[in-house]
Amino acid sequence: MRRSDIGADGTRCNVRIVEFSCPRCQTATTDEFYGPCDACRVQLVGKYASLARSVAVAEYEPKMNVTPNAVALKDD
Repeated sequence: MRRSDIGADGTRCNVRIVEFSCPRCQTATTDEFYGPCDACRVQLVGKYASLARSVAVAEYEPKMNVTPNAVALKDD
């Protein structure tokens, strides 16, 4: 059973194979969902795939001109 055969609630779905032309190369193709054909998908992954990298982000510091709201300053 393929993953696309299982619905969000865990029951089986009826996924139909549809025939359409590839939006990228205009060749006739069949697939479960509309999108690029397998050959175009391989080309796109090869062209746009990248490696994950870690990015250093500065720690958040609030602005000095920010004042606490009136509720926080209210004395009982």
